[in-house]
Amino acid sequence: MVDLAVVLPPQPDDRWKLAKQMGVDSAVVHTLEIGDDKTDWSYHDLLHLKNWYEDAGLEISVIEGSVPLTDRVRLGLDGRDEDIAEFKQFLRDCGRLDIPVVCYDWMVGIRWARTEAHVEDRGGSLVTAYSDDRMHRNGGEQAIDATREQIWEALEYFLQEVTPVAEEAGVKLGLHPDDPPRESLGGVPRIVNSPEAYQRVLDAYDSEHNGITFCQGNFAAMGVDVPATIRRFGDRINFVHFRDVDGDADDFVETWHDDGPTDMLAAMEAYQDAVDDDVVMRPDHVPTMVGEDNSNPGYHTKGRLFAVGYMRGLLEQTA
Repeated sequence: MVDLAVVLPPQPDDRWKLAKQMGVDSAVVHTLEIGDDKTDWSYHDLLHLKNWYEDAGLEISVIEGSVPLTDRVRLGLDGRDEDIAEFKQFLRDCGRLDIPVVCYDWMVGIRWARTEAHVEDRGGSLVTAYSDDRMHRNGGEQAIDATREQIWEALEYFLQEVTPVAEEAGVKLGLHPDDPPRESLGGVPRIVNSPEAYQRVLDAYDSEHNGITFCQGNFAAMGVDVPATIRRFGDRINFVHFRDVDGDADDFVETWHDDGPTDMLAAMEAYQDAVDDDVVMRPDHVPTMVGEDNSNPGYHTKGRLFAVGYMRGLLEQTA
């Protein structure tokens, strides 16, 4: 079953009311609303946030992005054990407060990459895009010296360390794909970029608490059959970003949810059939619509309203 959620800011505003008016009562706490530098959650920080949401009839379903995870851990550098200990405590605190899912990524250096944020789409709406030619046209690369296997070793070490804590805490982990899902970006290897890579991740620690954030746009950019891949991973999918792109990992543009190449009804049917427990799903990377300033591309309000309505329609078709 699918539980619809939306990204909401940490303090009440009209978006909280709009979520309730849409019939959505699950909140996703996200980097873009909290701030990239907010990773040092204490138990009382989380408790304060949870109480505030609950007072408005909202439930924190996922914390994503704003998690205490450093490149020192992702690269397996000296001091990673101290950082991993902080992540473990974060999981314990989430468990104490019944926050069920934590979404994290393994992108070293450059993380989410887009080269354009003002691409015109339907009716003059604006969407984002990525072009590898534009990304690397100056030939610049980051000064990070890391091998692919070093990054894999660091991820597998992390999973061995933290998954038992996640199990004890009752918190499910969802690893987000590299975005874009390329072999490298800025000269730094990327490893979470294919179904085969995800199989290695899941095999590294066999537990429902070691799972996937199934970001549909990234899987579409991998060139896979999205509904078939949903069915392949089934109950290891712990969180869903419902979105679509037109193109591949080298060159793609975000699309309206109802206007991309993926069969979104077939995708929704696959979630309903293949995922054993309730899975939290939120719309992602929505178009910027008339009257919005595009200061936060992909995350303005009107596109989310459209996406939630579209997703509800798909859910009704698959009920």
